[in-house]
Amino acid sequence: MVPKGTDWLSIANKAGVIIPTGCLNGSCGACEIEVNGQIVRACINSVPSCKSKILIVKFITDPFW
Repeated sequence: MVPKGTDWLSIANKAGVIIPTGCLNGSCGACEIEVNGQIVRACINSVPSCKSKILIVKFITDPFW
């Protein structure tokens, strides 16, 4: 279980998952992931609260990165 507010990049790193990054300030979009159907930028967002306690995370594939 991951606590609400945990940084996406650090929790992915702990799990051995690499999320690509470019700028680390949200402007390039290289770190975009889909969380429960919403696109978020992992470098500037954190794990949200979720009533069902289940988050479905998918990677966005970008041919430029």
